[in-house]
Amino acid sequence: MTVAALVLGAGSGSRLRESLSAEAARTAPPTKAFVRLAGKTLMTRSLDALCESGACDVIQPVLPAAELARWPEIARELAAPGRVAAPVAGGATRQASARAGLAALPAGVTHVAVHDAARPLVRAEDISRVIAAAREHGAALLAAPLRDTIHRVAGGAIAATPAREEHFAAQTPQVFRIDWLREALDKAEQGGIVGTDDAALVARLGVRVHVVAGDPDNLKITTSADLLLAELLLAERMRALGNP
Repeated sequence: MTVAALVLGAGSGSRLRESLSAEAARTAPPTKAFVRLAGKTLMTRSLDALCESGACDVIQPVLPAAELARWPEIARELAAPGRVAAPVAGGATRQASARAGLAALPAGVTHVAVHDAARPLVRAEDISRVIAAAREHGAALLAAPLRDTIHRVAGGAIAATPAREEHFAAQTPQVFRIDWLREALDKAEQGGIVGTDDAALVARLGVRVHVVAGDPDNLKITTSADLLLAELLLAERMRALGNP
């Protein structure tokens, strides 16, 4: 089996920019993948984690077409630049970017891990675990158990309170047989469906997507508050490893 990883970083990060101060927003990079966390870009940290896992044979970044020329900025920072392919241009939506990444993969790939560059704190060992699960089951994703009670609300009032232990917050990577992912993306495009993530689209095929418990620290950077929290979590992780 050959495993490829797509690292999607073509989003503009408009919500992050809107949450910044006016001064910080003026100097923020045009794409979220180039935002820095403790000195390294979000894309760099995500790519390094995938390399460290040792579970991916091909690692394919996806960036906005207008930002491809800035790739050397990331490549210089990578711990193992020789293991990462040159980036390809993404599309206007996450699904379009995933399709662009798939089209760039070499022949022989059997499984594809899709990871958001905006999740820079993913642990290498969790990447290995979810890929192993996908090898066994054909489809798997990292997901964190919910910490809060969730209510379904209708008309401004509680309509139902689902059992918390039955609900998980989806994370990435999400890993699938390549033929299942291609079919899921094709059918979504044909049906005008925009999924919340790739796992939702693959599940629409009737495929059972295996859930691998992930680390709650594998948060997605959406606002400036997320960035600050990620900095604190990363600092604590470094201290635990003896790297103050």
